[in-house]
Amino acid sequence: MIQIRKTLVSEDILEKEFVCNINKCKGACCVEGEAGAPLEESELQELETHFEQIKPYLTKKGLDEIQTQGLYVKGFDGEWETPIIDGAECVYTVFDDKGKASCGIEKAFLDNKISWRKPFSCHLYPVRVKQYSEFTAVNYHHWQICDDACSLGEELKIPVYQFVKEALIRKFGKAWYEELHLASLKKGN
Repeated sequence: MIQIRKTLVSEDILEKEFVCNINKCKGACCVEGEAGAPLEESELQELETHFEQIKPYLTKKGLDEIQTQGLYVKGFDGEWETPIIDGAECVYTVFDDKGKASCGIEKAFLDNKISWRKPFSCHLYPVRVKQYSEFTAVNYHHWQICDDACSLGEELKIPVYQFVKEALIRKFGKAWYEELHLASLKKGN
């Protein structure tokens, strides 16, 4: 582990390689799993504030589920998360004509309809962040559905932390990211 300010960063973030390969996985991370995307407390307000601008991007199925469950739910672990449909895709998931999943929230952002990109947990993936009382843990999460992303990352020689650079800066700030990059260089990565 590497300490940067009040964060403890797994060395896997520096050593593992990863580049999302959505053409292979078709956005499976938006569809697979047993729970929705983790949400920070501040993101609940973002969903409430921007829902009317996000709504036109969503599927009927997603909107129906939001009507039933709400914009967010408490997960099994007691933490906030996005609702899911029939134990599968996130309610904010949209599909293109080739069946590739993406995020309706992010589509609204990219169309300049809202100023919030999407939940940190989605933007940071495969990095997972867990807040503890004294520090924040920043870990790499390996999920089998991302094996093609690991292969592509290895082929392109791009470490996880560089793949999620924009998201890490969004979460922790540019100076924090520069310290992480410096730690990587000192380790010889």
